[in-house]
Amino acid sequence: MSKRKLNRRQQWRIAKIQQEREARARKKEQTLSQAEEEGDLGAEQTGLVIANYGTQVLVESEAENQEGSELRQRCHVRSNIDTLVTGDRVAWRPATGESTGGLGVVGARLQRHSELQRPDRYGDMKTVAANIDRILIVIAPYPEPFANAIDRYLVAAETTGIQPLLLLNKIDLIDDTNRAHLEELLRPYPDLGYPVLQLSTKTGEGLEQLLDTLAQGTSVFVGQSGVGKSSLINGLLPGTDARIGELSEATGKGTHTTTAAELFHLPSGGDLIDSPGIREFGLWHMSEQELIEGFAEFRPFIGHCRFRDCRHQSEPGCAIQEALERGDISQRRMDSYLHVRNSLENE
Repeated sequence: MSKRKLNRRQQWRIAKIQQEREARARKKEQTLSQAEEEGDLGAEQTGLVIANYGTQVLVESEAENQEGSELRQRCHVRSNIDTLVTGDRVAWRPATGESTGGLGVVGARLQRHSELQRPDRYGDMKTVAANIDRILIVIAPYPEPFANAIDRYLVAAETTGIQPLLLLNKIDLIDDTNRAHLEELLRPYPDLGYPVLQLSTKTGEGLEQLLDTLAQGTSVFVGQSGVGKSSLINGLLPGTDARIGELSEATGKGTHTTTAAELFHLPSGGDLIDSPGIREFGLWHMSEQELIEGFAEFRPFIGHCRFRDCRHQSEPGCAIQEALERGDISQRRMDSYLHVRNSLENE
């Protein structure tokens, strides 16, 4: 389909909007440069992006733990910086005067060690959080978990390079009717390098182990609806709504709705990045090569099939099928791979 041609008035309007945007950007940069000259900005330091407000971000100083005081400021972002997301580490200068409206200035984004992405409304991949150390895939006895669904989450986590582990929530709902199924379902994963934690927020069983795990870096919770992610997060962060309100107060600008995720410091140590979009994280726009590499035990055999376009089903000389016959790959994981591949093709 050919693109619709714009009439002269439409072309003029688009050009005018672009000129106005460029003018606003130039004015902002002039204001920031003036603030630097007038000494209204403090010394440059490193900070952590706590929340994103579109064109501005809330930054927390990383020096607070050393000095025993907390410094958080809403900040302008220099126009030459790529989009910032929650979890980014930045170089910034806090405001010490009023020429910037009391807002600090982010001058650079530091290197990321991981990114969590999902597609935007146009289908392009968009980073929603950065510098995450761990993805906890939450499942529960109800709704009933299935290997295919778990493996989809594991593959998605593998593609990010972020460590995944499984969290069986609501273990107080385990009884003689579902115990055997859950044990059989989860048995293979520790041997594949995926630890399995068990938790009941109702009885507190497993809570200490979970807190010890979360204390080691920055984590996110993902999983299908109904497995208790929201209740779990509210339990770990009492008064989450109040905390969000505090973030808004820290900006000095009243109540704001964040466009992305928010970072919370857990009372027992570690950080948690959360948003509804992150909780529903899954497989997006994945190629067949990325999919098969997401099955960790398949990797030693990838690229060793007789045919380059091998589908790993009935072709002769298939290294994956040979590994299956030797027991290096389980039938259940093979079935799961084929099921996920077919579902992605259909989607």
